Amino acid sequence: MLEQLVESWQINHRVTLKLLEGLSDEALRATLSTRGGRDIARQLAHVHEVRVGYAEITSKTNRKAKLPHFAKGESPDKKQLRMALEASAKAIETSIRESWANGGKVTGFKRGLMPMVGYLIAHESHHRGSIMLTLKQSGVGIPEELKWGLWDWNKI
Repeated sequence: MLEQLVESWQINHRVTLKLLEGLSDEALRATLSTRGGRDIARQLAHVHEVRVGYAEITSKTNRKAKLPHFAKGESPDKKQLRMALEASAKAIETSIRESWANGGKVTGFKRGLMPMVGYLIAHESHHRGSIMLTLKQSGVGIPEELKWGLWDWNKI
């Protein structure tokens, strides 16, 4: 079960990376906000920051690590996002494994390990959907293979 849970997290992470890699620099700057809200790069930076927050709360190992952070309002480029997302995905995996070894108890998430991983995957899915909607409504096209490929978890 532990390896299936870790694999679920890793697939979710690869879906996020697949989306990131399919985006142009123009797409990363797309936003529907008229009042300074998040562009797509900032949404992905937010996903990373949420991961880091839970990783640091839930794991002694992660609290000692120097995980990358983005400043509020920072709109990182694709390379910065990829490096940060890779680091935070590994940190969440560390949290999963440490929590598993502790009987599924998670500091900072009272319902336990499985609900925390479910929350993190749901959170990222929400933002991927928001990103897809932003792209569509902004007129920034993405390939059909990317649109539908995000759902093929057996191949990701």
